[in-house]
Amino acid sequence: MDYRKTTAPTNTVTRDMIKLCHDNQDNVYETVMVIAKRANQISNEMKQDLEKKLEEFTNLSDNLEEVFENHEQIEISRSYEKMPKPTLIATQEYLEDKIYYKNPSREKSF
Repeated sequence: MDYRKTTAPTNTVTRDMIKLCHDNQDNVYETVMVIAKRANQISNEMKQDLEKKLEEFTNLSDNLEEVFENHEQIEISRSYEKMPKPTLIATQEYLEDKIYYKNPSREKSF
């Protein structure tokens, strides 16, 4: 799922964890781990995208006297700061059943 097209809130939302773990047979810890792992994936993807966009603005000269503000670079950074945090995006994906996960210990062996 594309994190830029999410419907996740940008503010922190208090959630009832018991209601949140509907698919994990009331296992709160497993639910938190699923959301945390997805949030790490989203965070890494966001970081790679940001680094790729900011590569254009790297200055190869190491002259300290040449300090300048690049407004485009600042706008890109601000747009990423305004995005919902990865944990909020992952929680929204979990609520919308867009996260696929499986627990090998729960699967029956034949």
